[in-house]
Amino acid sequence: MRLTTFLAAMLLATTAYAQRASVTWPDADYDPAIPTMESVLGHKAGARISWHHETLKYFAALKQAAPDRVSVHRYATSWEGRDLVYVVISSPENIANIDGIKAGMQQLRNAGGTDRAAASNIIESQPAVTWLSYGVHGNEISSTDAAMMTAYHLLAARGDERVSQIMSSTVVVIDPMQNPDGRDRFIHQFEMAEGLVPSADRFSAEHNEPWPGGRTNHYLFDMNRDWFVMTQPESRGRVEALQQWYPVAFVDAHEMGSDQTYYFSPEAIPYNPHIAADQRASLALFGKTNARWFDHYGRDYYTREDFDAFYPGYGASWPSYFGSIAMTYEQASSRGLLIRQYDGNVMTYADTVFNHFLTSLGTAETVAQNRQKFLQDFYDYQLSAIAEGGSEDVRAYVLPAQADQAGADKLAGLLVAQGVEVGTATQAFRACGQSFDAGSYVINLAQPAKRLVRSLLDTQIDMDADFVAEQERRRAKGIAHQIYDVTAWSLPLMMNVDTVACARAIGVDTRPASADLQQPGAISGGQAKVAYLIPWGQVTAVRFLALALRQEIRLKSTDLTFTHQGTRYPSGTLIIDVADNEPSLHAAVSTLAASSGASVVAVNDSWVSDGPNFGSGNVVRHNLPKVAMAWDSPTSPTSAGNMRFVIEQQFGFPIVPIRTRHLSRVDLHDFDVLILPEESSFGGSGYAAVLGKPGIASLKQWVEKGGVLIAIGTATRFIADANVDLISIRRENAAIEADDSKGKGKPDAGKPGKDDDNKEATVAGTFLTSAEELASAIAAEKKAPDQMGGVLAYADVDPDHWMAAGVAETLNVLVEGSDIYTPIRLDSGVNVARFRADDELLASGYIWDENRRQLAYKPFAVVQSQGRGQVIAFTQNPNKRAYLDGLNVIFANAIFRGAAHARPLH
Repeated sequence: MRLTTFLAAMLLATTAYAQRASVTWPDADYDPAIPTMESVLGHKAGARISWHHETLKYFAALKQAAPDRVSVHRYATSWEGRDLVYVVISSPENIANIDGIKAGMQQLRNAGGTDRAAASNIIESQPAVTWLSYGVHGNEISSTDAAMMTAYHLLAARGDERVSQIMSSTVVVIDPMQNPDGRDRFIHQFEMAEGLVPSADRFSAEHNEPWPGGRTNHYLFDMNRDWFVMTQPESRGRVEALQQWYPVAFVDAHEMGSDQTYYFSPEAIPYNPHIAADQRASLALFGKTNARWFDHYGRDYYTREDFDAFYPGYGASWPSYFGSIAMTYEQASSRGLLIRQYDGNVMTYADTVFNHFLTSLGTAETVAQNRQKFLQDFYDYQLSAIAEGGSEDVRAYVLPAQADQAGADKLAGLLVAQGVEVGTATQAFRACGQSFDAGSYVINLAQPAKRLVRSLLDTQIDMDADFVAEQERRRAKGIAHQIYDVTAWSLPLMMNVDTVACARAIGVDTRPASADLQQPGAISGGQAKVAYLIPWGQVTAVRFLALALRQEIRLKSTDLTFTHQGTRYPSGTLIIDVADNEPSLHAAVSTLAASSGASVVAVNDSWVSDGPNFGSGNVVRHNLPKVAMAWDSPTSPTSAGNMRFVIEQQFGFPIVPIRTRHLSRVDLHDFDVLILPEESSFGGSGYAAVLGKPGIASLKQWVEKGGVLIAIGTATRFIADANVDLISIRRENAAIEADDSKGKGKPDAGKPGKDDDNKEATVAGTFLTSAEELASAIAAEKKAPDQMGGVLAYADVDPDHWMAAGVAETLNVLVEGSDIYTPIRLDSGVNVARFRADDELLASGYIWDENRRQLAYKPFAVVQSQGRGQVIAFTQNPNKRAYLDGLNVIFANAIFRGAAHARPLH
């Protein structure tokens, strides 16, 4: 009887849910000639979570039903082969004139060549473009179904007076699914966990995703952080498509925690100072429209409290730098079809879809009502950028021809791909008090992309002083800070590329730079009789090594610098002996140079004038290493994915992912290198618990017999734990001020500690005579350093160690979190890279003063020999977002040179 009653209640709830899922626009009359989602997909909007193939099917049906008002365009293909499309919806007249509309926006963007009279003609007649992007995080599910609802409404609604204005005076571009791989992964996991009826219990399996979850793409990238580095094909295609259209408004629709309501613009502070004032002011126009509709339907929302616009790599930030009004919308997530919120309210998937539908239409409505203003603002944005670029303290940047030319080429290519005017000098020149070689890149800032250039190339972007002061106040009271993401992202620093800022424009003759991120390499010196040398120090050489090993080319590298025929070669330089390889070696090396971008030197004798000879004991042989990595819990999905991407796609070397729980029973002797990505920051078991004592013992034995173990970032906690002791460094607690350690005022006298054996009901009394003594009395007895939002810090490199081969003297390390480690003692290992003194440490960003002082001289990269193997710790993540190119060589050294320096028993 109880079971019957329960099932009846659940079926009743399911029926009510289905009824709510049928809601579109209450006052609209819909044209039956336009197919509904139910007629095409078999379910109504919000009744089921639509797969990628279903979404494409529905938009294809809309295009077939209304070909004069809809067009569908593929802009990218995901790693897993799924097409990414955007859908253009407007009046028949506008659809027929798409090329003209795009050309008009290009003219407004290129304001330096478009006078005000020509611009005014465009602004008076040109439809404005609204771009609505959905689902960049695959498990933020509601927006894709809202995208289909929005398209259906614009094409079919006959009772909504806004639609005709939107269709005639604007073009709406819908990107319904920015991350199809992640979305389909989420739906697959969700449907596997579904039961008889939807569950509202947040602990139900259908609401809890197994690792890695659906948020990220195939390589587990958070693509809402990938906009200006464009490492992923989805991002590259999207950036290219946006620059064909230049929308005046851009929305990135997301989801957030299930217990929240709905968030829309204006954004929280701090704003990036390179966002224009009129862009910030226009955010309120969209906010007020959305608020009006939310009030009309009695739905809760909030603004300004979260989701700042400081970091330029968000979808809700990057379009701002070509003049768009960019916004993020966030809906509380049902993470399924039903979720019970903290107050007992049951929120349905249909509710979440409808809210995104409301703001999608509200956004298009706002653009339609302000069409001329937004177009004028867009044109004025370009003019003001040009004017600022010709009058501010920095008026040009130069990327000189340099040792890491591959890095400079990639940086220039990234800028060109984002619409920046970059020239390649056709002759040597002087500027900024320096001499520059031909081939140097020149970026004069009197151009529309000036604000993007400054935001990406400036060493320091400051947060608002009042905001910083508030964060310090909160921190002093033990309240969490509100810094949302990293505070430093300077591309020249992250890529370790020399860049010179100039106070004057540069007039040298240039040719347009290429958007290619890699230039082809070549052999100099013809066909070698003795050897081919590949200077080490650029990622192009790393790619060459990876490809050569895979092709079974026999090669070695030097631990020391040497001079051959007057040319100085860095440590790490690769040496390929002709006599050791097949007769087809020259053709193979030539092909590898071209594909990897490496510079190769052919030599006809082996005599060196100083440094080790090619047969020296300071030259090590490289065999093909078999590299594995920990996969699945407890690893951080983004850390694991970012690292795998760097190794596989940037280095070109295969890696074997092994689920961490299987490492204790895998025969590790089949592998030369094992890499542990960072541990997940969302709690749960760490490496020690997952591996267990047998797994830890097996790991130690493998290292002793010649394995190379590499720990990334927070994985160092595991190997440095005293109970594991794979490396002789330890994680530090927050340092105590000298005065505090003396017990000034003795406020701790009556404060029982965690280990206090005193079981008395009372403790000795104390006198607190100042606020400082009170602060000491209530302070935690032992705590980690305060969390850092992400800064770039200088780390100096020990050039005498093999892991420093070819590495720059100074590295720029992204430091985040709270982990700081003791240096390793000389009798145990080597601190290959350590942070600078406290007054020289900060390269960019905002760092808490106590962290800055405690981080000084502490290690970034540590190596400890264990038997015949090596244990290597990177105390911060060198692969973060795959945008720390300046750390690629030292990371590659850990893998390839680490394996070459281990002495496993075979």
